[in-house]
Amino acid sequence: MSIAREGWRELLIGTVVLGGLAVLGGLWVWPLAIPFVVLWMWLVSFFRDPRRVREYAPGELCSPADGTVTEISELEHYAPLAGPAVRLGIFLSIFDVHVNRAPCAGRIRALDYRSGKFLDARDPESGRLNESNTIVLDPDDPLPGPVVVRQIVGLLARRIVCHGSVGDYWGIGRRFGMLKFGSRTELIIPRLADTEICVLVGERVRGGMTILARQPVSPRPESAGGATDS
Repeated sequence: MSIAREGWRELLIGTVVLGGLAVLGGLWVWPLAIPFVVLWMWLVSFFRDPRRVREYAPGELCSPADGTVTEISELEHYAPLAGPAVRLGIFLSIFDVHVNRAPCAGRIRALDYRSGKFLDARDPESGRLNESNTIVLDPDDPLPGPVVVRQIVGLLARRIVCHGSVGDYWGIGRRFGMLKFGSRTELIIPRLADTEICVLVGERVRGGMTILARQPVSPRPESAGGATDS
């Protein structure tokens, strides 16, 4: 099982602490070691980083995270997109993969980190009030844009990791960071006449694999190709 590089520090600390507690508990009464072993196994699972590769058709946007769709909202006006938009919110539980992936191929126009609260990520107000990192992408033609991805902390998540700078180019499905310990990721796209939302509230999605939406595009002979799993 591949482990996200962002998790090696926590895994090292967790292994030392939980391993020591398991040994001490086992020396006293061996069943006391079991909870610490189970907790260590969960920690390893939390930082798993599965390989994700698939083909995409022009106009498709993939999920930027694993989790459950908790919101699909129509926005009359969303400033970074300068017009109407659709916001799709994904809740990541402590059992989901927490690696974030680019929903489309494009170049980073802007990054905006903001401090804030630590409300439960399922709270409708968490997207507005919690600590967050907003990434604005100018997608490759013919996909309309811009496209916005927001990393939002939750009740337990206290750290946002984003490997990106203004001007960087990302391929669709590319790993770009992670959220640590339960959180929310949002995808916000322009609302056009033929925008198709491909998921429902309550549906489970997988980062880099599930198609969240399709946008109308001008026909072109070549396909959009596959994801860059890096």
